[in-house]
Amino acid sequence: MSKKFILILLDGLGDRSFAELGHQTPLQAAHTPFLDHLAARGCSGLYHAGLSGQALPSENAHFAMFGYDPADFPGRGVLEALGAGISLDRDQVAVLAHFVSVREEDGKLRLMRDKVEADQEDARQAFDRVVQYSAHGVHIRLVPARGLFGVLVLTGEVSPCITDSNPILDGRLLSAVIPFEKEAGDGKCINTAAALTSYLSWSYGRLKDAQFNLAREKAGKIPLNGVVTQRAGRLKDREPFHVQNGIKGASISSGVVYQGLGSYLGLDVIPGAEKDDPGQEIQARVNAARRHLDEYDFIHVHTKAPDEAAHKKDPLLKKKVIESLEKGLSASLPGLLENEEVILAVTADHSTPSGGPLVHSGEPVPLVITGPGVRVDNVHKFDEISAACGALGPVRGKEFMYLVLNYLERSRLAGLMDAPVERPYWPGAGRPFVLE
Repeated sequence: MSKKFILILLDGLGDRSFAELGHQTPLQAAHTPFLDHLAARGCSGLYHAGLSGQALPSENAHFAMFGYDPADFPGRGVLEALGAGISLDRDQVAVLAHFVSVREEDGKLRLMRDKVEADQEDARQAFDRVVQYSAHGVHIRLVPARGLFGVLVLTGEVSPCITDSNPILDGRLLSAVIPFEKEAGDGKCINTAAALTSYLSWSYGRLKDAQFNLAREKAGKIPLNGVVTQRAGRLKDREPFHVQNGIKGASISSGVVYQGLGSYLGLDVIPGAEKDDPGQEIQARVNAARRHLDEYDFIHVHTKAPDEAAHKKDPLLKKKVIESLEKGLSASLPGLLENEEVILAVTADHSTPSGGPLVHSGEPVPLVITGPGVRVDNVHKFDEISAACGALGPVRGKEFMYLVLNYLERSRLAGLMDAPVERPYWPGAGRPFVLE
């Protein structure tokens, strides 16, 4: 068997220090003897998918980790659409949308609650009220994705270069949908912004007096009377993962955005087991990776649990989730560690602060790589501070995939051109020499 690379991606693992944890991060404070064991037998460093201090969403961070340039990112709306099974044409625009609770003030809308709880019936009725609309020559279709979240598919003379209407923080006014400054004179951008503004205004009128909302208010529930939008995107030209990196890859994860990312990049998507206990979930996903080891060169094993815990703004909860993941990894990874053909990496895509107003923050995350041939440094703990002393040093963006190819013995020596297109891997996909 040729060498294999397994990436354990603990989404949002990085964090900030908190007084209630003795001015440590949740990862520092957690009891993680197995993760510390990995650090002691491997090489550590700090990873950031973009620029230090830059707060990245998961999809952008993964895009960079998988070896792609930020300029080629299609927008999260596209990935969610693909993950939800929505087919897109190249001239359409996909925009994330979800239902919220708003209050009208002098012709403006104030976001009262961004995340609203609702049962399936209320969600169905909300979608049914605003499912299709046309304005300014643009047809808008709202397709459900999960719960109160969906994707708007815009058809016509449209562009993704428009601002978000979602202000993210409760209590703020919804933002105007306008073209990007650099595209201010572009007719398609102007048209798209006008059509989406009209749709959002119409949606508020359709929802505010809907019978199901009147029933919700009578029952003391928060109304679903507004729609907010963000992260518009459009399909772009891209090379499949195996062409870009010269290896066959798979992703074991859950959630429409990761399924969409896998579909977009040509990674095989293996549905990850979903369990209430984070440790049992990651254990099941690692075991699935072991079963598919012969089929792939690179397997991405993902869990959203640390990120979800951090979004609840509770450092103690995140510490508890990390300790659960530790148990699941200690029960499932030893078999892979015994395989002399497996390189194992554990890291995160970004930091998610367990306190404060930020959704994600810009601190780098710990990275450890272990396996045959990997240097062993003097780091003996897996956390954001200890990893900074590791021999890997700071790793940025696409450099992660260069490390993967290096450890798989596939790294191309700079200057070699065994194919007409320069790639990061060797051997290249060149033609055989033919005698004349």
